[in-house]
Formats: sequence, C-alpha cells, structure tokens
Amino acid sequence: MNLTFVVFLIPIFPLLGFLILGMGFRSIPKKVTSILGPGTVLLSFIFSLFTFFNVHNFAGSPTQTLFTWIHTGSLQIPFAFLIDPLSVLMLLIVTGVGFLIHVYSVGYMKEDPGYGRFFAYMNLFVFFMLLLVLGANYPIMFIGWEGVGLCSYLLIGFWFKNHDYNNAAKKAFIMNRIGDLGFLLGMFLIFNTFSSLSFDQVFQQAKAMPMGDPTIIAITLLLFIGAVGKSAQIPLYTWLPDAMAGPTPVSALIHAATMVTAGVYMIARSNILYVLAPTTMSVIGITGLATALFAASIAIFQNDIKKVLAYSTISQLGYMFVGLSVGAFTGAMFHLTTHAFFKALLFLGAGSVIHALGGEQDIRNMGGLRSKLPKTYWTFLIATIAIAGIPPLSGFFSKDEILLHLFEHSSLLWIIAVVGSLMTAFYMFRLLYLTFFRSFRGTDEQMHHLHESPRVMTTPLIILAILAAFGGLLNLPEIFNGGNSLSGFLAPVFADSAVLVTPETPMSLSTELLLMGITLIVVLGMVFLAYFRFVKNEPELLPDGAKRPSLVQLMINKYYIDELYDYIISKPILWLSKVFHEVVEIRFIDRLVNGVGNMVVWTGNTVRFIQTGNVGFYMFIMILGIILILFLNILI
Repeated sequence: MNLTFVVFLIPIFPLLGFLILGMGFRSIPKKVTSILGPGTVLLSFIFSLFTFFNVHNFAGSPTQTLFTWIHTGSLQIPFAFLIDPLSVLMLLIVTGVGFLIHVYSVGYMKEDPGYGRFFAYMNLFVFFMLLLVLGANYPIMFIGWEGVGLCSYLLIGFWFKNHDYNNAAKKAFIMNRIGDLGFLLGMFLIFNTFSSLSFDQVFQQAKAMPMGDPTIIAITLLLFIGAVGKSAQIPLYTWLPDAMAGPTPVSALIHAATMVTAGVYMIARSNILYVLAPTTMSVIGITGLATALFAASIAIFQNDIKKVLAYSTISQLGYMFVGLSVGAFTGAMFHLTTHAFFKALLFLGAGSVIHALGGEQDIRNMGGLRSKLPKTYWTFLIATIAIAGIPPLSGFFSKDEILLHLFEHSSLLWIIAVVGSLMTAFYMFRLLYLTFFRSFRGTDEQMHHLHESPRVMTTPLIILAILAAFGGLLNLPEIFNGGNSLSGFLAPVFADSAVLVTPETPMSLSTELLLMGITLIVVLGMVFLAYFRFVKNEPELLPDGAKRPSLVQLMINKYYIDELYDYIISKPILWLSKVFHEVVEIRFIDRLVNGVGNMVVWTGNTVRFIQTGNVGFYMFIMILGIILILFLNILI
C-alpha cells in the first residue's frame, strides 16, 4: 500500500463523515449516524496505527506534498504533510482518544434532537485537528488551528437555544481570535525573515542564527501569544471554564485531550526556534507556572464538577508549558499524552455522573455514588490517582519527568511546581470524595433514578482507565529499569535543540529518587488531608453567597478576573461603541446623509416649478441662458 496515500486518507475519513452527516443530519437514521460518526474516526485511527508502524520509512523524506497550494512571487506554500514521530504521536492521540469519545457520545447524546448535527461537528473537529498536527508548514497548521476554533464555537454553543451557552461560545471564539492574531503576525515575520513558511526550510535556516537573536525572540513571542489563546493560559484562559456549557463529550475531546494542547504541540514542533530565544523561554516558564498555581487555587473551591476539571486542565497545561520552558520537550509531550488519557476519562466519568443524576453538576448535591455507579467510580478513581501523580499510574511518571527537569534548571521552580502538585492532589480527591463517598445529598427523585451508565458509555471509560494506569510505560525512566521509549522515539525531532538544553552533568540516581520521594510524600499528605476533611468528618458545604474568609471568597469568585475584564475591557468598548453610535453615527453620519437627501428633495421641489409647460417661457429661459454664456465668455 502506498504510504503517502495512506497518510492523506487519515484526515479524509472524518471529513467525509462530516459532509455526509452535515448534509443529511435531518434524514439519516440514528443507527446509521451511530456507526458513521465513530466509524470514520476509527478508520483514521487504524490508518494512523499503520503510519506509526511505518514511520521509519518516512525518515528520508518526512514531508509528503500533495500539490502546490499557493505560488506567487517568492511565496510558495505546498499542501504538504509532515510525517515524523511527533506528528504520528499526535495522530494516535487525536484519533484514538477521539474514537473512544465518539463511542461514548452514542450513549450520552442518544436522546438529543441534534444527534446527527453533533456528530457532524465532532467529525469536522477531528478533521481540522488532524490538519493541524499533520501540516508541514505554518499555513497548513494555521488552517487546522482556525478550524478547531470554529468547531469549538459550534460545539460549545451546541444547545444554542440557551442564551448563556451562546455567550460562552462567542467568548471562546473571540478570545481565541486574540491569540490567533499573534500567530498570524508571527507567520508574517517568519516569511519576512526566512522567505519560507515550511518547517524544514525555516528550522534549517534558524539553526545558523545566534542565540538570543531579536528577530527569533519576536517570532517566538508572537507564536506563543497564539499558544496562550488556544491553550488557555494567563491572561487568555477565562474562556475555557465557560466552555463547559457544551455537552460533556465536547469537554472531553476539545477541552481536555486535543484542541487545548495545540499550543503545546506548536511550540514542541518549533523547538529549535524556542531554544534560540531564552527570553521567550523565560516568559513561557513564568506564564506556565503562574497559570498552574492560579488555576489550581481556583479549582479547590469550585462546586461544579465540570468547572473543577476545567480549571484542572488549565493548571495541567501550565505544567506542560513549564516543561517546554526548560527544554523538556519530550517531558511536555509525555504529560500531554498521559493527560489526554486521564483527563478525557475524568470528563467522561463526570458525564456519567451527570447522566445518572439527570443533569445535576453540583458536587454538593452528590455523594454516596460509589455503590450505585461502580464502574464510573473505579475508573474515576484511577484517573484521580493518575492526575495526582501517585505511582505506579501514568501521571506520576509524566509529571515527575517535568519536575526533574525543573530541578536541573532551578530548585525554586521545582518547589513552586511541587506546591502546584499538592493543590492538584487536594482538589481532585476533594472532588472524588464529595462525589462518591459518605451519604447521598441529592433529592429523593434523583436517588430513585440512580443507575450505572450503559455499556456503550462505560466501555470507553474502562479502556481509558487502562491507558491512564499503564500509560507511564511509554516513557518509563531508567531508574525503574525502563528504556525511556518515548524519549528515544521523539529524539530525532528534538535532536538539534537537545544539544543546546541538555545539562552538562546529568542528575544522579540518588537525587532523582530523593526528589521523587519528597514529591510523593507531600502529595499523599494532601490525599489524607482531603480524606479527613471530606470523608472522616462531615464536610462543610456552604451554599452560594455564604460568608467566607476574604481569601477563600476571592478564590471562590475566581479572583474576580472576569469582572475585571468586564470592567476594563468590555464596558469601555461598549461605552465607546455607544458614543460612536449616538454621536458619530446619529448626529454626524445620519445627519449628513439625511441632509444630502433633504437637499435633493428640496432642490427637486424648487426646480420643478420651472416646468410650467409654457413654450414661450422655455424660449425665454433658453435665450437668457445663451446671453449668460456669452457674457461669461467675455469676462473670462
């Protein structure tokens, strides 16, 4: 089989699914939709697996060109895909996790009247995400980048009859456009500097540039602005919690496993540019650490099960950016991979709970679900242990790799990141305990209808739980007799940058073990603290609006960042638009236009009196005109 043909088929399958379901979503039976929607993504996953096992065959020519898309002057942009270990890894994540979420959606969305439309949007999203990770140049990546933003808007506002959901969708779309402007300007500067937008040519030329070159710093900062918007980092993070307005499978696919990791992928892809820009790397590190701590502190006091997971996602993305900032590109991609497993599982588990409770999302009205939803509970427990970084589950190995690289770079960074890990363990086990332990706090009607989700929903949970549990084997460190398989697999992609960021003296095994031990002990301490606070003792679950200490109230209200943005951005813009409307539009432009119209009407009403119908009068006017013309000629 022609390998190039196989690669180009990978994004085609979900595109065909979108076209078929998009045109016939009103008439195609649900059974057909249930097969076609997940089936197209499954085909992409199978072909992605085939590409994975044959990726070594692309080593000599990783760029596969289909045709020349744009050729004008010196600008030449081929429609080409880049097949290397990094893109293949992302293919497996997008299609593999995406397929499981599609299968889960068959059960979760079966009663929704927009069933066919939902799968059409989901297929379109997968298509654009595959374009993003396969693109061999920045414009193809940008098409996917913008496409997933569009699909995010469609899926967040899927239940468009709810005005608040529409506002959440618009908020996500607008804030992403702010970041995307930075990405676009970065591409302009790349072309102006390198006369190309293809990865191979840009990166090859960049290697010859000096460390800290101002142009490289400007390029990387502009691209990072795009990553900040797409991956919900400070200050463009507030759209992600509101995006929980969409159906839960949307939260799992777009806002946990794939789209929000696009910024991490883009920086990892552009790794040689970033290692040549230490200033930008410092900015990324500060932004990532601040976001990780900031979002984690908010998550501690959230009561909406999906909002807790949303802020957790923002925090974990912060960890990935911190890893990137110290050159731990493999560590960041490793955590991206394990995060896709356990965070998708957490969102789907939350969806299973919401499904069982008839739409209830407030964890204060849950509790005691352990016996009623056993499959959901055990899979949710595995995901919680994984994200908390407790061995031997996957999150321990991926998070620990980032922490070790941070310690090599700065012990202060390591301490701050460990504090973030403690907060993660606390708020995740708080969520677990309040949802599944002690007695049920909901209504009698909810209690009567409690039931485990159907098999079509629990099977993806079980598969993701297995991946979350054993995903650490992908890059098991040598200290545990592992072979760092993922590091070896991705080594060719990061070979040039590794020379510039690898420390001269590697960390000793004793130091590595000591750091692991310290992290594990303090994380377990947080787990037990949460247990005594929410299980051993009766949890204090105050209603909204109850009086709290000032700092707690600040975190409950998410530091009033949305209100601050509303005050310093939204309201001034609305005020300015009102001024332009009332002063410039109505008093100037409208008066000018209406004045011209009134003048025309007045002139017409005045001049029409000349039309008397008297031939003699017309002759008199004609002669008068001739005399006037002769008189003017004499004067001139």
